Amino acid sequence: MENIQILKNKGSEISEKTANTVGSESAPLDKIAREAPIKKIAFISDHAAPLATIGGTDSGGQNIYVAQLAIHLSKMGYAIDIFTRKTGRGQKTVYDWLPGIRVIHVPAGPASEIPKEELWPFMPAFADYIRQFISRHGIHYHLVHAHFWMSGWIARQLKQLLGIPFVITFHALGKVRLRHQKSSDKFPAERVQIEQDIIKEADKIIAECPQDSADLCALYQAPLENTVLVPCGFDPLEFTPIDPQKAREKLQLPLGVPIILQLGRMVPRKGIDNVIRALKYLKLQHKNKYDKATLLIVGGNFEPPSKNQQCPCPDLKEWERLNYLIKKYGLENQVIFYGAKSRAELKFFYAAADVFVSTPWYEPFGITPLEAMACARPVIGSSVGGLKFTIKEGRTGLLVPPKQPLSLARSLHHLFSHPAIMENMGRQGLSRVHKYFTWEKVAIKMDSIYHKMMYPVKIPATIASITAQPPQTGAPYYLLKTLKNG
Repeated sequence: MENIQILKNKGSEISEKTANTVGSESAPLDKIAREAPIKKIAFISDHAAPLATIGGTDSGGQNIYVAQLAIHLSKMGYAIDIFTRKTGRGQKTVYDWLPGIRVIHVPAGPASEIPKEELWPFMPAFADYIRQFISRHGIHYHLVHAHFWMSGWIARQLKQLLGIPFVITFHALGKVRLRHQKSSDKFPAERVQIEQDIIKEADKIIAECPQDSADLCALYQAPLENTVLVPCGFDPLEFTPIDPQKAREKLQLPLGVPIILQLGRMVPRKGIDNVIRALKYLKLQHKNKYDKATLLIVGGNFEPPSKNQQCPCPDLKEWERLNYLIKKYGLENQVIFYGAKSRAELKFFYAAADVFVSTPWYEPFGITPLEAMACARPVIGSSVGGLKFTIKEGRTGLLVPPKQPLSLARSLHHLFSHPAIMENMGRQGLSRVHKYFTWEKVAIKMDSIYHKMMYPVKIPATIASITAQPPQTGAPYYLLKTLKNG
């Protein structure tokens, strides 16, 4: 590994109108819990377990979404069972995680880590187990919230067999993935048709950003009346501004040098190589100015395999590719790989950095930019998907084209050359995420959707036929519907 530093340790911009539909002012969760019989619901998250360490190949935003949404809904009077695949022999089948929340580890396939692209054959067993679990324990779920397309397929089976309504958050769409990954996409070919079938039968479809809503409608003809925009969030108890000097001291990082943070899963589509190349351009174009600039890469599991391991860690191949680039560009002393870190440690990395960078090829939402803004850090992100929605160009950060490291280098140099702009972006980002993107606000919005599903109001047929017609306006109907539904 030579001199490479490795630390091992196991929207376009959101309009004010759109933002207001998310809910800038909300009552506390404990005041919203209704005085009614407890609301029993099931989450299905086939591969993304709420208890997993974040930052591995298949552990990221969906895991956080499932965990945080469950936690905040439980404060509103929900009892939630989270069904996720069993990945270790030592996992309890039913684990009482937090008050009102159980994690059910479903025996579907080998009790080991399997890439999500290879899980589809085990989904019938997954669905059958849930059906038997419901029957054996005499449980009545008011609804199911499915996360990802395979979970949606299971929810669809349960609806057909048991009549349980379901809501679906796809977290990523097969057609969008195919557009970007092409032949490297290893999911089964039937994924797209299964997603189409799920959309036809889902009682509600959750879009995480305007681009997600547009893709659902344009690529899958999702019913407009069933598609609702609900963003992801962050937890203010987890992420808050910290003194940058103290954060750097804690992480044993030097003071007075530019620090860039890249945090997330170590997979090619996240564009980590783009940030490495941008650092190269910074050095080439500004002699001596960025010789000590440091890039922190947090996330990934790239430990070389031991003699007892049957196969290398899933992120090792990507780490080797990135490591090759670092050596090629002579950046051995300016890039530090940290691997996956606990949630409690992440705030120190955000605080220690001058700027957070996230330049994926595509991104259904992207939670890490919210976390960075919650720590008062400016963000540079790809002008794609959810990042266009959360980053307010020129106010909380900058947007750049994906896969264009020269453009990223220019944006980094601009911010490093204007410390006052960076500080102001950090302040505005902090204000923005607290106003629009907390998990509490997300849970309140989701509760309103669930409530309408559990206690539907019948609309007279004459009124329904009128409201079903698209308005006569030049604006795209899917967008108007998104703004209306929030």
